[in-house]
Amino acid sequence: MRRSLKWVFAYLMAAGLSLAGPSADARDAAPWNRQDAALIVDAYEMNAIDWDALLTDKRIAGMISKASDGLPEVFDCSGEHRGDTVAHCKTMWRKYAVSRELYQTRKFIAKQSGLLWGAYHVARPGNPVDQANHFLDYAEPGPDDLMVLDLEGLDTDQFMSLSDAQIFAGHIRTRTGRYPILYVNHATARYIAAYRQVYPVLARLPIWYARYKPDVGGTFPMGNWQQYFLWQFSSASNCSKRRCPYRVPGTLTDIDVNLASVNREQLKAIWPQGRLLPPEDPDPPLILAKIELPGVFDRSIAADTIITAAIPGDGGR
Repeated sequence: MRRSLKWVFAYLMAAGLSLAGPSADARDAAPWNRQDAALIVDAYEMNAIDWDALLTDKRIAGMISKASDGLPEVFDCSGEHRGDTVAHCKTMWRKYAVSRELYQTRKFIAKQSGLLWGAYHVARPGNPVDQANHFLDYAEPGPDDLMVLDLEGLDTDQFMSLSDAQIFAGHIRTRTGRYPILYVNHATARYIAAYRQVYPVLARLPIWYARYKPDVGGTFPMGNWQQYFLWQFSSASNCSKRRCPYRVPGTLTDIDVNLASVNREQLKAIWPQGRLLPPEDPDPPLILAKIELPGVFDRSIAADTIITAAIPGDGGR
């Protein structure tokens, strides 16, 4: 049925559409499909990568690799190894050596290929200073590499407490002069935002936000961060052979894919990060490490001044 152009235009306007193109809402959905999108792949040792294929995707601007996980491994397999058998201890030793070699190989390939590089530490229960030292010794981050504290949740039986996470971040700054950014899921981000007065360091770290939705306009920012630095929009949990938000060539459906809040050229200029977000106050004084000495009540000292290693017998371990 023929309709006049005037009628069609009126219909489109009533429907919230435009002859000029998609609406702002439609444009904001799945923003990783924009031609100028800067995408970051993050991988751990079990993710398969075909580098020749991956590098054909010009939206891929960088890679963040898993480095360390919790406390450093203890490779004395002569006795019990945290409840494991001696055979399992030796297996973990070999796995550690292979995974670290893989990390260094991927770092070399990525940087030689012009990709930005970053490393993350999976935060576990246990001495946060030891974990920070473990991360730096493993990842060997350069001044142009991104550093990430990966805080997977609020269950302190499985993951580092928020108080210890502040100590970790402070110790990274002590040794490198830069803070890491913070990887968190939606629930953890909301909790930190609600208690930002209690956790002022975490609340001012640039955020790598994990939320597997087509857009985050209705949920982010959440009263604390004005913008995410990175948004993890795709992982094994929402990517399958049938449907996936974004398929990176040369990888399987279990690869994590992230969107930067800026385009590729802008991302290069700000990639290493290292500063706390505004307000531009001096660093909060409560980046503290708790030291428990037998028979002495707890003492706290500033991580920025004198903590460089765990004290023997430290109750944090």
